[in-house]
Amino acid sequence: MPNLPQRVLLALTSQDHLGEHGGPTGYYLPEAAHPWQVFTAAGYQVDFVSIAGGKPPMIGHDPADEVQNAFLADAAVQQKLQTTPTPAEVKAGDFAAVLYVGGHGTMWDFPDQTDLSDLAREIYETGGVVAAVCHGPAGLVNITLSNGRYLVDGKEFAGFTNDEEDAVGMTAVVPFLLQDKLEERGGKHLKKPNFEPCVVVSERLVTGQNPASAKGVAEAALELLGG
Repeated sequence: MPNLPQRVLLALTSQDHLGEHGGPTGYYLPEAAHPWQVFTAAGYQVDFVSIAGGKPPMIGHDPADEVQNAFLADAAVQQKLQTTPTPAEVKAGDFAAVLYVGGHGTMWDFPDQTDLSDLAREIYETGGVVAAVCHGPAGLVNITLSNGRYLVDGKEFAGFTNDEEDAVGMTAVVPFLLQDKLEERGGKHLKKPNFEPCVVVSERLVTGQNPASAKGVAEAALELLGG
């Protein structure tokens, strides 16, 4: 691996409602908290970026999860989350990896955010890691490399599956099915039974199927970084 900064960027959705459906959404807390714990324990600085900047919407807090509680109680984390930068305000060279945190909101605002796609491409092409969990791979949909090919083209990936989307009653709500869209981009989809952990590493792309995969995605990314 090249000599990369000891910093990781977590990308968060700014979408707070489920399209025309109108229900609340945001970034899914455990998918940010568990990677945060993994990276910080390994000595990495964790920063945040959101599509619109400012304080991103959050859902999914489980008070029984001590990792989530620690994330919410960490003063430095909360200060960063009050004033997240937009992708245009972030320099790719400052980070060894970017991890797209899930939450259904990502399906609306991640795919077409070109500044975020450009950021991920630069991190990847300078030897860093691109990671995503659950619906976070919506951010991978339109990332192209300098050769014009989609990042996921020819690579194996995991993400929230068509079956899982159906199981949570969201098939008709989301603007597209994540599994199908990434397969259209040339990705090779791998999965495990609904809601079981599944982490896929393909070159320097690390993806996870669902919330249960969040910690494993961070651990696999860390391993690629030599941590």
